[in-house]
Amino acid sequence: MAHKCFISFKTEDMDYKKKIQEDMDVDMIDKSLDEPINSDDEDYIMCKIREDYLADSTVTIYLIGEYSAENSFPQDQTYIKRELQASLYNGENNTKNGILGIVLPSMYDKVYKGKEQCSVCGKNHNIVCINDNTTIKEFSYNYYIPKESGCSWSEDERYCVLVKWEDFKNDPETYIDNAFNKRKSEISKKTKVRP
Repeated sequence: MAHKCFISFKTEDMDYKKKIQEDMDVDMIDKSLDEPINSDDEDYIMCKIREDYLADSTVTIYLIGEYSAENSFPQDQTYIKRELQASLYNGENNTKNGILGIVLPSMYDKVYKGKEQCSVCGKNHNIVCINDNTTIKEFSYNYYIPKESGCSWSEDERYCVLVKWEDFKNDPETYIDNAFNKRKSEISKKTKVRP
């Protein structure tokens, strides 16, 4: 079933957005902003994005590239942050979106750090570096939602879904469905809009 998807991205990653829209056979209803809103008023722009694009979308696809992290100086992350905040907000005329983070190839080595033996449980865990140096806080907090115990996070303990670009290309609907299904999961009650 096609979900209404909004793609949040930095201008430098426009080619990947276009590949999703034009080159991939993705069963989705595209709610993305394709033309810039003709205004210099940030509040007006965000109001239009929320009303015209995000309000009835159900999944936000966040392209994780070299310029889309909290600490990507001197990048201005205002719009990407506010798009994810609006996506996480659940209120009148706006339902919470599932969040799908797609790690672009240039970020693989910065995000995926291999396996490491845990000093707490002794098992090997995949090291996934999701923090202010790789994503914005709205994603990192809701990917690693704080918990009281345990040394790693299971999929049920994460709200945001994460996937490499190559894996997404091979099976986009599965990852979009996974993000969509998080909206009604138990962990959705623990998300934060502004961490």
